[in-house]
Amino acid sequence: MSRERSLQELYAQDPERADALAFGRRGALKGPALAAMGAALGATIPFAGRMPEGLLPAALAQPAGGTPTLRMDGKAPLILLGERPLVAETPESMLDDDVTPTDKFFIRNNGGIPERFAGDPKTWRVKIEGEVNTPLDLTLGELESRFETVTLRLQMECGGNGRAAFTPETRGNQWGNGAISNGEWTGVRLRDVIRAASPKDSARFTGHYGADPHLSGDPSRPSISRGMPIAKAMEDTTLVALRLNGEPIPLLHGYPVRLITPGWPGSLSQKWLTRIVLRATPHDGPGMGGTSYRVPVKPIVPGSSNNGADFVDIASMPVRGLLTNLAHGSRLPAGTRRLDLRGHAWAGDLTVRAVHVSADFGASWTEMRVNDAPNRHAWQRWQGSLELPSDGYFEIWTRATDSQGRMQPHAAANWNPQGYAANAMARTAILVG
Repeated sequence: MSRERSLQELYAQDPERADALAFGRRGALKGPALAAMGAALGATIPFAGRMPEGLLPAALAQPAGGTPTLRMDGKAPLILLGERPLVAETPESMLDDDVTPTDKFFIRNNGGIPERFAGDPKTWRVKIEGEVNTPLDLTLGELESRFETVTLRLQMECGGNGRAAFTPETRGNQWGNGAISNGEWTGVRLRDVIRAASPKDSARFTGHYGADPHLSGDPSRPSISRGMPIAKAMEDTTLVALRLNGEPIPLLHGYPVRLITPGWPGSLSQKWLTRIVLRATPHDGPGMGGTSYRVPVKPIVPGSSNNGADFVDIASMPVRGLLTNLAHGSRLPAGTRRLDLRGHAWAGDLTVRAVHVSADFGASWTEMRVNDAPNRHAWQRWQGSLELPSDGYFEIWTRATDSQGRMQPHAAANWNPQGYAANAMARTAILVG
């Protein structure tokens, strides 16, 4: 006797049949399927008639067996995505602070974690060389004494944030929306250091190097070495950072010094920084070229292979908004009819113009209030309220729009083999009653 498949299993194995059974020809949930889906969710679905055809409720779209949790001194219980290299994501409900606490920072490594520098951190050295007239070899003590120190709130986001939304699945860590932080970073402006090295007219790009060991153990191989156009390096928010949230940077996050390149992929924020090379041509280190941190100029067939010849480097990250004061899967008391909501939104080099939320599967949207950022490249707080008609299962959809009018899509767009720059709107499942 065969076991009857659940609706979730059916969608995973045979989505066309699942749609036919659940929605019928007209796209509305049919009685038996509606009852089955409600039973699976543990509640009625008040807006079932507005549910888009083929949509699997967010509460059911969870990996079998749950998600592993990182247990590490000095870190909150993050979602563990990989152990070698160590990669962990921050749950969205842990991103409610205006300044992300250090223990809640997501973790992204490409190689091993180096041994903690045993000497006085002020003696750590950083070199600036290449297309410069005056190569520099400075200690951190000299960096602090020679250049102006600034403190800024700056977003840092992994280029693969949102990757799990791509269909078909791509290579790489399957991030949800939590590969983002907004710390308070203290350091010196990279542009001041570059100017002190007297860059040549030929200096058009940077290349960055750190002390993290390659997973192979080969000391001659960098784990990652990315670079950026000189214009980004010269922005007043691009820092050689020495402190995070008023304290020395933890080893896990780059002690004693790292780059912070806000608004662009976090892979440009080199940890354990040792050297910056100015170049006449784009950098060619690990993490550059091909499909690495690059997206198609023109759409490609999802699931197809590609060598990246017609791709372009990711620059400014796309707009994204998160609901942070209600966790996915929250159960609220029976009779709850008003939701007071808040969260954060950001848009790479741009600002956020609007945030809208919906509780009826996108049939209608309510605009939230969006605060100004305290400085460029900090995320923005949004808040507002939403009315519910009854108890039951709801999804709060969160959609942000940037200052150029670009809005988060319903589904991840511009599929690419390594799953970069997916910014599908966020969906938070809640049960009332």
